[in-house]
Amino acid sequence: MKIVIVGCGRVGSTLAGMLSVEGHSVSIIDKNPAAFSRLPKNFSGKIIEGIGFDKKTLEEAGIKHADAFTSVTNGDNSNIISALIAHKKYRVPYVVARIYDPSRTEIYRRLGITTISSTIWGANTIKDLILHPGIVDKTTMGSGEVKLIEIEAPQRIVGHTVSELTIPSELAVASIVRGGKAFLPSSATRFEKEDLIYLLVLSSAMSKLKDMIGG
Repeated sequence: MKIVIVGCGRVGSTLAGMLSVEGHSVSIIDKNPAAFSRLPKNFSGKIIEGIGFDKKTLEEAGIKHADAFTSVTNGDNSNIISALIAHKKYRVPYVVARIYDPSRTEIYRRLGITTISSTIWGANTIKDLILHPGIVDKTTMGSGEVKLIEIEAPQRIVGHTVSELTIPSELAVASIVRGGKAFLPSSATRFEKEDLIYLLVLSSAMSKLKDMIGG
């Protein structure tokens, strides 16, 4: 993929390095030339000094042919302006903006911009580590209302069926990894020892899950 990143802070530089190592074509923009020192030594992408919503800068970064765009500077307004330009003007297929103010999430969603709020993600992650040890939060959806989580099958549910670990509209088993291989279970599938279980669960139903698995 061809990916344009705005912001070479801790998040941007780490993301650029990861994507570059995986073989993607990456261009990263930052107005501060010193920021590029954060990039790993093996970064093979393109470095552009400039403003993330400047037309000339974006086109130098290759936005006309980009498959994905993300703006991860430390300013919500800059991130959204850049993301809107990428989405509306250049029709980049996948656009993501980092925001700090979670109250803006719904506004940006209506504009067609996917947002990641480090405030919400961080708070939810810490909360779950405190309240639900043993449950690994793999990702959140929306503003954290739905979670994809991983658990190793506790003894309490071994031998029981997927249907017994299901609450309609609140909790569903998405996949099971058994012996290193993932599969989609049926409602009659029985859990076995050492199964890794992936569940979709409402944040508001986490306590119910904990009660069901004996956490």
